Amino acid sequence: MITLDDVAAAAERLREVVNHTPVITSRTLDRLTNGSMKLKAENLQRGGAFKFRGAYNKISSLAPTQIKRGVAAFSSGNHAQAVALAARLLGGRAIILMPEDAPVAKVDATRSYGGEIVTYDRYSQDRSVLGRALADERGLTFVSPYDDPLIIAGQGTVALELVESDGPLDVLLVPVGGGGLIAGCATAAKGLNETTRVIGVEPEAGDDTRRSLRAGRRVTISVPRTIADGQQVEVPGELTFAINKDLVDDVVVVSDEEIVAAMVFAFDYLKTVLEPSGASALAAAMTGKAKLEGSRTGVILSGGNVGAKRFAELVGPMRTLPAGGSS
Repeated sequence: MITLDDVAAAAERLREVVNHTPVITSRTLDRLTNGSMKLKAENLQRGGAFKFRGAYNKISSLAPTQIKRGVAAFSSGNHAQAVALAARLLGGRAIILMPEDAPVAKVDATRSYGGEIVTYDRYSQDRSVLGRALADERGLTFVSPYDDPLIIAGQGTVALELVESDGPLDVLLVPVGGGGLIAGCATAAKGLNETTRVIGVEPEAGDDTRRSLRAGRRVTISVPRTIADGQQVEVPGELTFAINKDLVDDVVVVSDEEIVAAMVFAFDYLKTVLEPSGASALAAAMTGKAKLEGSRTGVILSGGNVGAKRFAELVGPMRTLPAGGSS
């Protein structure tokens, strides 16, 4: 388990390294939700997503000899970029196991940060087993995408920054994949104000955390078929689930169509680009599934790593919700 002190320590370690991302507001969104929305734009983080926070916090804690020898990780894209970038900044190297169908933009970015990529089939092979075997075979330090106290503490700095810059929140909406972001953010948010409600958001096809919380144990599902590649997780992390079952108040789900509608809204009204996973919490706010009326709500826009071609393919058929184009 981690504490608010661990998140604060991570924030200090990251202070001169991460982007202190802006908080976006929108009168149109406030009218739509009947609340006051504070959108934390982690799509503008280094590496294009919140993942850099945890990766740097973890890798910077390693011994210099470990960093020089190198690190290994598995990821659909955002953690891959974060690990490759953090390793390069710290003078090390990174080898990343990525699915064969990972978004091209994420693969290209990982390589541009100096990461070596090894591919696998996400629907027939176990990435956890393969990733750890890769680290063992090459004598590398494995960097978990979410199930590590230093990773979780680093991700929690997203919520810490949000509250420090914009004040207390009634509700915090957080996208959920393996659970590291919400575990860290719940630790920070409730450590600062225990009455803050923390609500996770998953794609309908990938609701492993929602099922697990309801069952009181970790539940494994099939690899989710969803456009939200950053949330294609079959089972919550062991450590993240232990934290989330105590701190997360609820998990809601959104459809792929609702995610795309949120991407369109962000582009048209917020003038920002979100990848599907990065738009899921916004989708939950827009659809009213999180019950935000009258609340001061933080919404984490967790990433923006989507190529122009893929973005156009996803949003092309959609029409905006309400007419117009200004916030």
